[in-house]
Amino acid sequence: MVRLIGIDLPKNKKIIYALTYIHGIGLTSAKKLVEEANISFDVRTNELTTKQSVALREIIENCNLKLEGDLRRFNGLNIKRLNEINCFRGQRHRNNLPVRGQRTRTNARSKRGSKKTVTNKKK
Repeated sequence: MVRLIGIDLPKNKKIIYALTYIHGIGLTSAKKLVEEANISFDVRTNELTTKQSVALREIIENCNLKLEGDLRRFNGLNIKRLNEINCFRGQRHRNNLPVRGQRTRTNARSKRGSKKTVTNKKK
């Protein structure tokens, strides 16, 4: 089992896809990291040697990316700032609605929750 930055990587996936399980590493940055460590893209996580995993760990620690806790804290503070200055985006975050201009009349079910049916009044 390979553990990087406090995250257990899945055992049977290719290394570039396993690295995307770390918050802040996408597919492009994972490919760059694997290239720098001189590891083949076809290597699976459970096939990594200790030398390769140490090289990967050193490269990840030395890169200028915000990862895991730092990135989550950074994003949380940005949302908190938007809430405090009471801007439109902050209000949308506060009310748990889509922030970037999507329509909410018919969509946005995952953000607004399940439908609440309203019964008809008797005439």
